[in-house]
Amino acid sequence: MGAEFLPNGAATAPAPLVLGLQPAALIDHVARVDWSLLDRVPGERGGSIPVSMEELEEILHEVNTHILSTPEDPHPVKAMAGGSVANTVRGLSAGFGVSTGIVGAYGDDDQGHKFVYNMGFNGVDSSRMRMRKGLTGQCVCLVDALGNRTMRPCLSSAVKIQADELTKEDFKGAKWLVMRYGVFNLEVIQAAIKIAKQEGLFVSLDLASFEMVRHFRAPLMELLDSGNIDLCFANEDEAAELLSSDKRAEPEAALEFLATRCKWAVVTLGPNGCLARHGKEVVRVTAIGESKATDATGAGDLFASGFLYGLIKGLSLEDCCKVGSCSGGSVIRSLGGEVTPENWQWMYKQMQIKGLPLPNTRN
Repeated sequence: MGAEFLPNGAATAPAPLVLGLQPAALIDHVARVDWSLLDRVPGERGGSIPVSMEELEEILHEVNTHILSTPEDPHPVKAMAGGSVANTVRGLSAGFGVSTGIVGAYGDDDQGHKFVYNMGFNGVDSSRMRMRKGLTGQCVCLVDALGNRTMRPCLSSAVKIQADELTKEDFKGAKWLVMRYGVFNLEVIQAAIKIAKQEGLFVSLDLASFEMVRHFRAPLMELLDSGNIDLCFANEDEAAELLSSDKRAEPEAALEFLATRCKWAVVTLGPNGCLARHGKEVVRVTAIGESKATDATGAGDLFASGFLYGLIKGLSLEDCCKVGSCSGGSVIRSLGGEVTPENWQWMYKQMQIKGLPLPNTRN
């Protein structure tokens, strides 16, 4: 699709193929820390529960005395644009050469400008982001020695886009809408789905966290039962919460549960790979053994990047999972949800070994 021209002759950029909805921009503060700090942080280890600005600042202060540094990574604290959707669309753009955009809001503070700069640097169209007077969301991502991450987001005071601000122009020309489930953004999600379906977009939904599924299952089920979710991603913990009535439920049962409601259903199993279903076809793909887990942050988000790239390229269900496995494996090799240039090269090598089509990118 070429550029379109306004009546005055000015060109507008072609619509992105994949549009991400992230109501509130977010900056991730990613740090590798020792166990003792994780024991003092409120909430379950490994999950994601919201904290106040005071709690976030207190955790960031404590981080400095609990840092784990390694010879390979002498800078164990990093700040970058974050959020599940931002990670996915940035990965699609930077690593796979797919045109992407993001819609939402950011504050008029330093964190907000960092978010927009980081997205733009990686080729993501942020022209649908609205700047608002106020604060940009922040999240502390604490990573232990084994690469497991515990997240504490602070979004209560962050600016975010409202449901009635979304317009058809935001979605026009795109093919996919990528979203993350969140009960606090339910109205925006519902409004986005309504417009996306009117404009003929496919809708992808990530289940966010096991806590979100556990505590807000009813509104999630309404979304899934609506028939408007074309693709759903769940990790093993989220899948288990979906079938909370049966604590012995296997991931296969959750996959079947999702597949009756969505065209494509995917359950990621961490180091054990993933399961996916489309119609009657079910595949299981192993994880990439050559990937060392430094930090699990963004693994599911980048898996989604690779899987969506596969769908866009018309690959088989199994190959979509293989590309997802390669991209998910690339991000866990360093801190944070942004893949480094070296790790993109590692991913292309893995894709080549597996006979998968390499993307045309600037990397």
